[in-house]
Amino acid sequence: MAKILVVGATSTVASIFAQARAKSGDELFCLARNEEKLAGLTDSFPEAVKGVHCFDFNATDIATIAVKKAVECLGAIDIVLIAHGDLTPQMESEQNFQIAKSAFDINLLSVIALLIPISEQMVTQGYGKIGVITSVAGDRGRPRNYTYGAAKGALSLYLQGLRSTLWQSGVEIYDFKSGPVDTPMSASHKKNFSFSSPELVASEIWNAFQRRKFCVYIPGYWRWVMLCVRNMPEFIFQRLKFLSAR
Repeated sequence: MAKILVVGATSTVASIFAQARAKSGDELFCLARNEEKLAGLTDSFPEAVKGVHCFDFNATDIATIAVKKAVECLGAIDIVLIAHGDLTPQMESEQNFQIAKSAFDINLLSVIALLIPISEQMVTQGYGKIGVITSVAGDRGRPRNYTYGAAKGALSLYLQGLRSTLWQSGVEIYDFKSGPVDTPMSASHKKNFSFSSPELVASEIWNAFQRRKFCVYIPGYWRWVMLCVRNMPEFIFQRLKFLSAR
């Protein structure tokens, strides 16, 4: 039985992950932004839920308090999944600084605000796994989503540094680089073969935790796709419309 903190618990992938862990007998503490949605989720597995807390993740001064509540309820934290974030309207972010800033606030800074007290707690324990859902969009700036991608890419870089800092502490840091997922957050996006189901992503996240795969592309073929995309010369990249078009 594991004691698990799920951040952004009402997001589609996180809710599926939480439901699966509850069925397996794990104990959960759930953090979310929407109290009504969180109640609807946790009512389906009340015996597994040891506590919940709702707050605006952009209110970063509350992050430490939220983590302390989780520790008080669980006693210790074995596994953390941080799954919140928002897609940014790219064109608007290019014309309005506040929209660009909001992309970094929710996709990067709010996560770091949680990572600091969570990692401190786990270092004190001497063990623990922290996983964060990032995105393949962070591997290279593409005209259609580079503001969002820049925030996610910075987060991956932060996780890489944190992993190396803590490698002797017993604390493990996981970066789940997901491709597009068919969820309400991507409802306005035209679906194609590249979209994965949230059930697959949730399952792959748990498998990565168990197998100690610290930087995982989900699904796995994105590792090879992004290897090509990252290393493609810019003069070629800019001429391939399926990569560089809006």
